[in-house]
Amino acid sequence: MAAFRPDPPRPVSPVAPRTDAPRGVAAPVARVIEAFRRLPGIGPKSAQRLAYHLVRMPEAEAAELSEAITGVKQRIKLCETCADITEAITCHICTDPNRDRSTICVVEEPLDVTAFERTRAYTGLYHVLHGAISPTSGIAASDLKIKELLQRLQDDSADTSDQTVTEVIVATNTNLDGEATAMYLQRAITPAGIKVTRLARGLPSGTDIEYADDATLAHSLESRAEIG
Repeated sequence: MAAFRPDPPRPVSPVAPRTDAPRGVAAPVARVIEAFRRLPGIGPKSAQRLAYHLVRMPEAEAAELSEAITGVKQRIKLCETCADITEAITCHICTDPNRDRSTICVVEEPLDVTAFERTRAYTGLYHVLHGAISPTSGIAASDLKIKELLQRLQDDSADTSDQTVTEVIVATNTNLDGEATAMYLQRAITPAGIKVTRLARGLPSGTDIEYADDATLAHSLESRAEIG
């Protein structure tokens, strides 16, 4: 009886790395597509259109775009007072002597500051949290700029000038995370004797402030009410 001889092992072809880019796309273009897809609000089709537009773009314009992106990362920083994005150590709003320094409007993101400034209805100062408390996403109060806000209020209370903070407007979004953040701030600030107000319900529930129209945002600001 002939001895059993196993078949020799067959060569295994290497598996190509998975990618969502269409087949046949050049590697540099596929890389750009994947980079665009990481941006918020950009889907696969939009990423492809942007990538191919970049391919057709004159080299000088592409270089200008690249320089602008690099410049943002190298030159932009957070204001040491309000945590808004700025090119200087302190932003132009915090250094403006014409701003009302008795009021601080607390927002989630820098885009919210831009939204309020468009209304021209608010002349006070800001404080940017860079997010909202979200247990489901693992974001705690310590992950936000809340400690910096409380320290700012404490330092201001020791100021002997007449321009001390008397009101904090909580302008977080009207979703669950925004409401949780508002309640946390209310409990943390009220013991210091500072009035804490919340934007009125002129804003639709569940919306983001950056998408609100100017009239609605201005009306909400004027109709704010004290928390509690």
